[in-house]
Parts: sequence; structure tokens; C-alpha cells
Amino acid sequence: MAHTADLRVEAWAPTAEGCVREAVRAVVEGFADTSGARPAGERVCAVTADSDEDLLVSVLEEVIYRMDVDGEIPLDTEVETVRAAGGGRAVSVRFTMAEADTAEQIGAVPKAVSLHRLHLTGGREGWSCQVTLDV
Repeated sequence: MAHTADLRVEAWAPTAEGCVREAVRAVVEGFADTSGARPAGERVCAVTADSDEDLLVSVLEEVIYRMDVDGEIPLDTEVETVRAAGGGRAVSVRFTMAEADTAEQIGAVPKAVSLHRLHLTGGREGWSCQVTLDV
């Protein structure tokens, strides 16, 4: 069950990678106004997962980790599929980061990704996702 302190986001795009990118954007827009923030560098990471939903969770957990440990938030995100060893899905994620203190905080900062009511699915109309974050 969702709590009043949760952040629920929904995103959609023509591709799974684009949907993950839009989910990252929606999460950031849920707690920060980045219009005055300037790029401070890039972070690249490889993410592997057994399912599309696990992939979404892993990318969002990376965003939360970067905020918590490095004090950075993504201004832009690029997600590209790469070959996964042994099956599953693998992507390379490139974040254009800003120092979090250069953005205006407008909501509670997410602390964790919930697995409750999580989905990332594709069809003829494109891809959509829904995810809840604990704040």
C-alpha cells in the first residue's frame, strides 16, 4: 500500500530505454527544480538485470545513491542497451549531473525504490512504467 509520503511516478516512451530515461526525469522533477542548476560532470554506469522492472529499479537506485553519497542529481540521462552476458537485460547509463545544492528542493528527496505496484512494459503503443519511491 502506498503511503502519503511516497512519490509515485509514471512515464512512457517509444522504447524501454526512453521510458527509463523519462522515469528518472519524473523522479527528479518530483523533488527538485533544476532550472538554475548547471552541469558539473558525467557519471557512467552499467546496469544488468533479470527483468525490465529490475532494470528500472536498478537505474533509479543509482540516482538515489548518487544523491545520497555524492550530493549530485541528474539533469539528463541517456540509456543505451548493451549485450548482456548470460541473458537478462543490460544497459549503459550516462548521467549529466549537477551538484544537488544548486537545484531548488521542492519536495521530499526519495530514499528507496518500492517494489509494490512496479511495472515496465511494452506494446504496440510503446513502453510505460509506474514506480513508487519512499521519501
